[in-house]
Amino acid sequence: MSGSYYLLSLGCPKNEVDSECMSAILRKEGFSFTGTPHLADYLIVNTCAFIQPAVEEAIEAILDLASSKKEGARLIVAGCLPQRYKDEIFKELPEVDAVIGTGEYGSVAQVLRRLSAGESLRTHRPGLPGDVIYLDIDRQPSARQGTYAYLKIAEGCSNACAYCTIPSIRGPQRSRQPQAILREASHLADLGVRELILVAQDTTRYGRDLAGQPTLASLLRQLTEKTPGIELVRCLYFYADALTDELMEEMASNPKIAPYMDLPIQHASDAVLRRMRRHETAAEIEGKIHRIRQLIPELIIRSTVMTGFPGETEEDFRILLDFVQRIRFDRLGCFVFCAEEGTPAARMPDQVPFATASIRAAKIMEVQKQIALEQNRKRIGQVTPVLFEGVDERGILFQGRSYGEAPDVDPLIFVAATRPDHAIGSRPAVRIVDAGPYDLTGVSLDEHCE
Repeated sequence: MSGSYYLLSLGCPKNEVDSECMSAILRKEGFSFTGTPHLADYLIVNTCAFIQPAVEEAIEAILDLASSKKEGARLIVAGCLPQRYKDEIFKELPEVDAVIGTGEYGSVAQVLRRLSAGESLRTHRPGLPGDVIYLDIDRQPSARQGTYAYLKIAEGCSNACAYCTIPSIRGPQRSRQPQAILREASHLADLGVRELILVAQDTTRYGRDLAGQPTLASLLRQLTEKTPGIELVRCLYFYADALTDELMEEMASNPKIAPYMDLPIQHASDAVLRRMRRHETAAEIEGKIHRIRQLIPELIIRSTVMTGFPGETEEDFRILLDFVQRIRFDRLGCFVFCAEEGTPAARMPDQVPFATASIRAAKIMEVQKQIALEQNRKRIGQVTPVLFEGVDERGILFQGRSYGEAPDVDPLIFVAATRPDHAIGSRPAVRIVDAGPYDLTGVSLDEHCE
């Protein structure tokens, strides 16, 4: 027996996929999973570290596990934290026995075996992120009773935005081969997954680094044609400058692609966008949004903006606020700029006081709350398939998502359903009957959407 392991995954869906791949590798190599940390021979934390709050969460989780591990157990830290702080991690966290960088997930079993043999790995320094072959393993997605799973189509990012640590942590974009993605999608469908969520740091640039440059549009076409068990395909995340006519037209014409777009624009002042090293202007962003809404009237658009970027003036903020009011995103998140160590933005002059940036963010979200309410109310009377994923605290209403809601970040739909064949994992037709800014209410109809 190789021993037992406990694995804690922090951060984004892309990290979740990496954790599932590590778990699949370990099981294949004879290690057994335990959900009880103090019983595990090996405790693994797959960390997020792209912003300071994520770093703090990761450190807290590491220290919590270190304090609860049994005698002789080994603590391994994987992912973004050791990749970002490769020179500091062992010095600052003596509790850690080994690290696995973002290009080393495939070596997880080897690391555990070396620790088991008594080898000290505290001098290891993660190298540059490399290939993505580790993703090509039949993994078991997180337990969601067959409702949805994430599928990573690329790793890294080549956009080099001035505020972002991702390229330095995850490396440049490396797309997976289409056949590997199709094989994984088929495997997930065989496990009962009904909704497939494609993730990458920038899905719109998928394939540009591969021979022949396959496009996201062609990948979506193949996925929906060759995996009949998958009922809905959703994509996270899009960049406006890489949003092609081919992709928009495929989304408009393919009924299996969710009419949903997560399009983080970050700002709407051209002066700020230039300093951010973004590749598009506000006019180009607005033009793409207008075009896709013409093609797909029912489209739900989520976006993200940032206040307080260095040099942001009151006029820049007014431009952003006006843009939000004019475009009327269905969903919007607003974050206060954080000067991340090692990024060009952290070294820029004219840093905006945190208090000023926070007030601006609050104004954005105050305006957006009313917009979200009005956008949600437009859906009252709409009939749409809803994937049931759980029940409310009282056990009375199902909680679910339609094409318009991504997991964890969007509203839930609460559904009154009494038919005996309604269950978690079913996908009945639901009529939306009420709406708030952050949730919707519906009633199930007689027909099912199989």
